Amino acid sequence: MLDRRLNAFRTDLAEKRLEGQVEALRFVEGKPARVIVPTAAMRPQPIQTSGIDTELLFGEPVSVLDRAGGWAWVKSGVDDYVGYVEEAALGGPGSEPTHWVTAQRTFVYSEPDMKRPTLRALSMGSRLAVTGEAETRGTRYLLVDGGAVIAKHVAAVGVPLAGDFVDVAACFLGAPYLWGGRSGFGLDCSGLVQLSMMMTGRAVLRDTDMQRASIGVEISRDELKRGDLVFWKGHVAIMVDADRMLHSSGFTMDVSHEGLNDAISRIAPMYGLPLLYRRPS
Repeated sequence: MLDRRLNAFRTDLAEKRLEGQVEALRFVEGKPARVIVPTAAMRPQPIQTSGIDTELLFGEPVSVLDRAGGWAWVKSGVDDYVGYVEEAALGGPGSEPTHWVTAQRTFVYSEPDMKRPTLRALSMGSRLAVTGEAETRGTRYLLVDGGAVIAKHVAAVGVPLAGDFVDVAACFLGAPYLWGGRSGFGLDCSGLVQLSMMMTGRAVLRDTDMQRASIGVEISRDELKRGDLVFWKGHVAIMVDADRMLHSSGFTMDVSHEGLNDAISRIAPMYGLPLLYRRPS
């Protein structure tokens, strides 16, 4: 059975590549678009009361399969996730992004001057098409569509951050837990793993069960070291060393450190013991 989170198909419509694999009245090629808001909530149904599966970040590409009633049915160009976003969150494909945000969060200013009004705040991983540069009072800015960003807060798109992904994940310490979140404004456990790995050059799938089935190789608990992952049913944590982990926790409602033994004892009564441990390859 095809996973509806990664394959776009309904009884009335499906993506062209699935022709012959699923039944649908029509098969279409998606039309390119980009996210034009800081974060766009992706939902399983085109209604505001539907829960959030994940988020798309500013500048990320999508393939639009359908538009109706103010909603767009899309497939992410970053991780293939399928769902509904508000149509107003999308714009045309525009210029290909040249840079992405490498700070946890940054601002787009109306002019290349930190004293001028801000237009929006962007998360790490947001993508920008830079058109030029400027310097004001010794601070260098990069010019983007209608505004400017601090140059040291961005880098060429796709260029991995230095250090390991644990360092990147640690920069979100204290960030609020958000179900479905994958930005510097709020993350869930698998969103933290995905974003921190993406920024260090590793493309991984979005949800905990997908990550558990696809990242790296399985190891035993006594092999754990920095950068390994611990999976429970519906939860994942990143090992900082052999004994401590870092995770976006629905218990503390933020990104925090916790001892592995303490976490196992706390989680066991509700969700059982860890299902497995994995080492990213």
